[in-house]
Amino acid sequence: MRKKVMLRELCCANCAAKIEDKVSSMDGVNSCAVNFMTEKMLLDVDEAAWEGLKPQILAAVRYVEPDTVVEFI
Repeated sequence: MRKKVMLRELCCANCAAKIEDKVSSMDGVNSCAVNFMTEKMLLDVDEAAWEGLKPQILAAVRYVEPDTVVEFI
């Protein structure tokens, strides 16, 4: 299942790469790509895991970049 998450106010491409690495390693995430310029995270996730992944994704983003605004679309 494809999902898009907006990551507003990312500070740098390095933070985007760290977020991508953290989220990619989560159970239920098949792929993750974070684009610093567009402020988008594109995910391929297991449908059954999606609701449980949301708080984990939020925690991972906040761990790397606490000021980033996360919008699940």
